[in-house]
Amino acid sequence: MTSQHQPQGENARNSRPNEIVVLVSGTGSLLQAIIDAQDENYRVVKVVADVLCQGIERAQAAGIAAEVVGMGQDRAEWNKRLVAAVDAAQPDIVVSAGFMKILGADFLSRFEGRTINTHPALLPSFKGAHGVRDALAYGVKVTGSTVHFVDAGVDTGRIIAQEPVAVRADDDEASLHERIKVVERQLIVKVLRSAQVSQESDKTISIQL
Repeated sequence: MTSQHQPQGENARNSRPNEIVVLVSGTGSLLQAIIDAQDENYRVVKVVADVLCQGIERAQAAGIAAEVVGMGQDRAEWNKRLVAAVDAAQPDIVVSAGFMKILGADFLSRFEGRTINTHPALLPSFKGAHGVRDALAYGVKVTGSTVHFVDAGVDTGRIIAQEPVAVRADDDEASLHERIKVVERQLIVKVLRSAQVSQESDKTISIQL
């Protein structure tokens, strides 16, 4: 599968690893998979969370810069602080890995075309926070994991890659989600290892899978 997000120029493989900032809110299991799979293609340079969480602890244990940007009362002001925290690391790619806040217009404007997210369903089906539960309730026989670009909608950005997961007759939400998570970890690593970033001032990702 091949997906391109309108590269702005010659987009050859970078001579250095792509530098990644990961956004987290919880246990950081997906973050850990990303950290463990670092190679010559990418490296995690910073982890940013909206709350103090295990994801921050995982980053610190790996010697990676970590910062908590708490929400507070003013969402617009929080978005600006989030932009500043991520921008300080000058990332090539931003990965939303279990980040539970909606990214605002300031963030999307600054990191447009290079912010990606994982979702535990085969988009465009079953968007939102309950993708696994909704797939089970609908009775589908196959669901899966999607990696997609982040835009202003909820799970509406251009799809980069997908991997199916069969639904078993005895599945509940927890068992199905655990199998999706296994695929999700493999898929995000595959995407990050394949990502090429244009060297324009406004960086844009081109994914070749």
